[in-house]
Amino acid sequence: MKVKRIMANIETSDSEKAALFYGEILGLDLLMDHGWLRTYGSAETMRVQVSFASEGGSGTPVPDLSIEVDDVEVALARFKAAEIPVEYGPVSEPWGVRRFYVRDPFGKLINILQHE
Repeated sequence: MKVKRIMANIETSDSEKAALFYGEILGLDLLMDHGWLRTYGSAETMRVQVSFASEGGSGTPVPDLSIEVDDVEVALARFKAAEIPVEYGPVSEPWGVRRFYVRDPFGKLINILQHE
C-alpha cells in the first residue's frame, strides 16, 4: 500500500473566507466544490509529507500548515495588500528557508516559505 495524497481539512462555516485567502491571495485553484466542502490546490507535483514538531524553529510556535511558494516576497506583498498581519518574519532561517507566518481566516497559523 502507498499513500497517494494527504489533505488538510479545516472546519469553517464561511467558505468564502477560504476563497479569498487560499484562492485569491495564494493563487490556488478551486479543484472541488460540493457546497459543504471546497478543495483548493494546484497542478504542481508535490511530495507527500507530514511533519511532527515540538516547536516551529527559531523558538516560534508550530504552524498548522506550511506552504512553500516560488517567490516569498510576492506572497508577502499579497498578504500585506490584503492587510493580513504578519506574525513572524520575514526572515532567512539558518536551515535554508526564507519565511513568514500569518493566520488564515480560521485562526490557523500558516508558515509561508521559500527554499533559498
